Amino acid sequence: MTATKLAGEPQAGPGAPPSQEVNRRRGGYQAAMKRRPWLLLGPALAVLAILMLWPLGRVVWLSFQDYGLRELNRGTSNYIGLENYAEIFGSSYLYTVVLPNTIGFAAVCVILTIVLGTLIALFLQTLPTLWRYFTSTAIMVAWAVPAVTGTYVWAFIFEPANGLATNVFAGLGLMEVGEVNWFLTRFSFYAISTLNVVQHSIPFVAVTVLAGLLTVPQELYESARIDGAGSWRQFWTITFPILKPVFAVVTILSTIWDFKVFTQIWLMPGGGGTNPELFNLGVWAYVQSFAQSEYGMGSAIAVVLTIVLLSITVVYLRTLFKEEEL
Repeated sequence: MTATKLAGEPQAGPGAPPSQEVNRRRGGYQAAMKRRPWLLLGPALAVLAILMLWPLGRVVWLSFQDYGLRELNRGTSNYIGLENYAEIFGSSYLYTVVLPNTIGFAAVCVILTIVLGTLIALFLQTLPTLWRYFTSTAIMVAWAVPAVTGTYVWAFIFEPANGLATNVFAGLGLMEVGEVNWFLTRFSFYAISTLNVVQHSIPFVAVTVLAGLLTVPQELYESARIDGAGSWRQFWTITFPILKPVFAVVTILSTIWDFKVFTQIWLMPGGGGTNPELFNLGVWAYVQSFAQSEYGMGSAIAVVLTIVLLSITVVYLRTLFKEEEL
């Protein structure tokens, strides 16, 4: 017996469209799959919001106030708008001392770290496997040493009265022991700080670049050598183009770390807030907040530093996303 098909009724058969019930279930399943990552990340994001976003919001709020010990003790607010930022960006001290110390120091550290780390990685690549593992482990020990310990070691090396470098230069007749204090002048202070930061950062760059070098097919180098290409040309025509994403990532990470250096500056003799000529943004914010009790001004400086670091982080994330697309 054949039933008459009503107008608009879905036709049965392989080519028939799915029913509304199937569509509803499929849509619900897809929506659940989209929500699942957020459900898994939810607890961690909540903890981060409590531990990071609330303090950051508090710092931003304080940056719009003239907030000192009086306001802290009374629990009151003294809103002054953008006056703290106007004072910061209107001060010649920012452009003649703080920014050169921050940007110049970071730039030199990043360049030296990338260059020396790459050279060490190229050297490690030439070693036999056993010696490569042994040497890589040895240099990673330097990365594991806390920044506090490394800073005190470099302070001891350049100690004016009995430091290793002082005695070496004195033995060569270049100076007299005790007549030069390396930590008083801006150039020598940041030169020592650069040695400290670069020595601590090189292992990460070296091991990261080495990991990238081991993925480059050796056949490319063999073909280049047959064509008469030397080591320098092989690096720029083979190694660098292939490892460009790796170099981009380590460069941006090094820039972030070196921009916010605080420990190596603060713990160095003369860098603990006693000499304003040695301040970078991090030290300046700390001194304004905790040495002079100008929490509003210190918060404004910290916000400026945070904005700079966030801008660099955005570049870093975009680099990672582009690397994923390759």
